Amino acid sequence: MKSKPFDTASVIGLGYVGLPTAAVLASRGLSVIGVDINAKAVEIINTGASLIVEPDLDVVLQGVVAAKRLRAVMTPEPADVFVIAVPTPVHKDNRPDLSAVEAAMRSIAPVLKKGDLVILESTSPVGTTARMSELVAQLRPDLTFPQHAPNQSDIRMAYCPERILPGQTLRELIDNSRTVGGLDTVSGDLACEFYRIFTKGHLSKTTASTAEFVKLAENSYRDVNLAFANELSMLCDRLDVDVFDVIAAANLHPRVDILRPGPGVGGHCIPVDPWFIIDAWPEKARIIRTAREVNEGKTGFVVEKVRQRAGRFKDPVIALLGLAYKPDVDDLRESPALHIVEQLASENVGQLLVVEPFIDELPPSLRGWNNVRFSTMKTALAEADLVVVLVGHAEFARVKDKEIAEKAIIDTVGLWRFRKDLD
Repeated sequence: MKSKPFDTASVIGLGYVGLPTAAVLASRGLSVIGVDINAKAVEIINTGASLIVEPDLDVVLQGVVAAKRLRAVMTPEPADVFVIAVPTPVHKDNRPDLSAVEAAMRSIAPVLKKGDLVILESTSPVGTTARMSELVAQLRPDLTFPQHAPNQSDIRMAYCPERILPGQTLRELIDNSRTVGGLDTVSGDLACEFYRIFTKGHLSKTTASTAEFVKLAENSYRDVNLAFANELSMLCDRLDVDVFDVIAAANLHPRVDILRPGPGVGGHCIPVDPWFIIDAWPEKARIIRTAREVNEGKTGFVVEKVRQRAGRFKDPVIALLGLAYKPDVDDLRESPALHIVEQLASENVGQLLVVEPFIDELPPSLRGWNNVRFSTMKTALAEADLVVVLVGHAEFARVKDKEIAEKAIIDTVGLWRFRKDLD
């Protein structure tokens, strides 16, 4: 296939995936137009500042914005390739919510031109790329799309899910392998050519529907394995056995690799994506559904543990260490730690001192509670009767024994488990 230059790229959605992607593309010499519906975010990005805590992202952003390689806007403009990186949450009934994807597709439809490539990166149910192609085709009847003119269409459509880890996003954007699925062969080839601009990892080319399912399978696999670890932790608690000792010993077996349990499972993918599979065939997705129920139930289990331990004190003061969904990031999306604190606040279990070093203030869901206070580590440890470790931040690991020697401890992540004076 004849090579098509990508001079201009547009990234729709400037969040945890879209903003680093836009910055990396700009650093590779493309002219990048970032699009977001949040006016404040657009304003901040255009100053060269980062909206998220991510190693080295602020440095890259400052450089590409200063070089006029990246600018943020609220309305899409013409480009050679459009990368859709918007949220795909679930509704309260756990049905997929694709409203942001649909809105993004509608927003780019007026500026599409012959030869453009549209790539959906948002995690989506199988068949979403094809449905979005039909939607845009209805909005632009003057253009042809892959489903109507395979390998000869005016617009190319592909799906390539992100595969990054917050805290290591820039490195993983470049180094990780990607699964690229086109609605036709030419779309897939062109999408691979685009990703080769910045990706060193292997590009596995397949169909759009297969690529969509690959992403769901990856995160469901992780959810199921985390559910096993979390279920073990609850069983061990009932049997008065140290789950971390059990896992460490079991993992000495050459064919066993049990993950570490925690207070639940969080983040923008793992707690959400399995529901897309369950929604497709509820009767058959039995293991995946059970895993989701176990991981969601672990959060309630921790709440009950805190409630029981706090009941030993007349007016309990509880230090809650961490709100993020994983260590050393500011990402609170679907965080089990946040859900636990919200539940404890609503039940008025005691005075809650919340410590989260990666944010500057309490999130909206915790504001307005008389029994919740944003605290420094020093103050929280000095005042608390009970200390609950919810996230394994490196800062928490540096706490000295003497600071917690007289405290009741609930360590949900095993951060302090090797300290002999902590039971």
